[in-house]
Amino acid sequence: MSSDEDFSLIMESQQPSEETLDGIQALASNYKIKCNQLVQQQNDLAILIKDNQEMTQKFRKRSIKLAKSLQEDQKSYQEQMASEMTRQSLLSQEELKLMKDIQDVEAALKEEEVYNEHLRKQTDVFTAVPEKKVVFMGKTEDACDMQTFEMTSRIVYPMKEGTALITFEEEEVAKRILSMKKHQVKLDDECRINVKAQPVQLMLPSLVEINSEVCPRRILISNLPKMDTENLVNKLEIHFHRSKHGGGEVENCEFLPDSGTVVLTFVEENIAKGLTEREFHEVELQQKKHTVRVTPFLNGKITNLQTKMLACPRTVLLTGIPQVEHENLEDQVEIHFQRSSNGGGEVEAFLYNPLGQHTTALFESIPSKTEQQ
Repeated sequence: MSSDEDFSLIMESQQPSEETLDGIQALASNYKIKCNQLVQQQNDLAILIKDNQEMTQKFRKRSIKLAKSLQEDQKSYQEQMASEMTRQSLLSQEELKLMKDIQDVEAALKEEEVYNEHLRKQTDVFTAVPEKKVVFMGKTEDACDMQTFEMTSRIVYPMKEGTALITFEEEEVAKRILSMKKHQVKLDDECRINVKAQPVQLMLPSLVEINSEVCPRRILISNLPKMDTENLVNKLEIHFHRSKHGGGEVENCEFLPDSGTVVLTFVEENIAKGLTEREFHEVELQQKKHTVRVTPFLNGKITNLQTKMLACPRTVLLTGIPQVEHENLEDQVEIHFQRSSNGGGEVEAFLYNPLGQHTTALFESIPSKTEQQ
């Protein structure tokens, strides 16, 4: 047997037997120690469980707090996002408004520029026209009673077939003929025609507004002598064609018979301005020097036109005149309305338009009468 085995036997032989009192006491002591150890372990475990429960509770509270904080942060973020979106929307609206304001300002500036250009042209109209010396003679009138512009109205009146226009010298005669309405005109012993009298309505301008501006390529030449028109136009064109006279290449030269003036049109602009600033020019006409006057030519554009209907007080329209073979038809009709027995009177003008023809009448206003045929 080895030494180890001997030692083990000796140790075992030293342990008291469980059947003895010492053995039982030793065993009880051992169990007591183990019990105390278990109790201590149980206490330690209870403390550890308690600590874990407290820590768990703390973590739960912290988790709840963190979750609540996270919700508050999310809510705050959403509110900030909503606020930022609102701010962005307001900024976008403000940007659109600013863009519209800029566009409105640009449009207003363009209108202002157009208006300033219009004023400049109007200034050119007044400054380019030669000045005239005026003297106040002490007579004043109401502004509402003064006419700023006078013109003669000429109206072309298209006549229907089978009608006639008759103008009497007196308005009362025309009123009588219109009041009788229907008239039977005797052409001869066997032929009579029935006509109807109607008033003549003409459309006249009641208000005319004209916007004028100086034409940069035209001049108006006045103070001209009486001579052959073709020769006059040629002389003026040759004179103002030369650069030494301040002129240039002429595009057109036109004589205006109503005013006895000549309108000269240049190819290039601003030549007219230099000529009008000088105003008076000596031109060789009829083999001698003649002083002509050069003034600006104004282009006019109607900006406002208002009209009114006016009944001619002395003219009557006769309708329903049939096509009859009678050589003195016009004379017989005129004679019928000259006779006072038929309600007529002195005839100033008579115009007849038979069936199948087209005729126009010209009405012109004159100072002493309301219309003239």
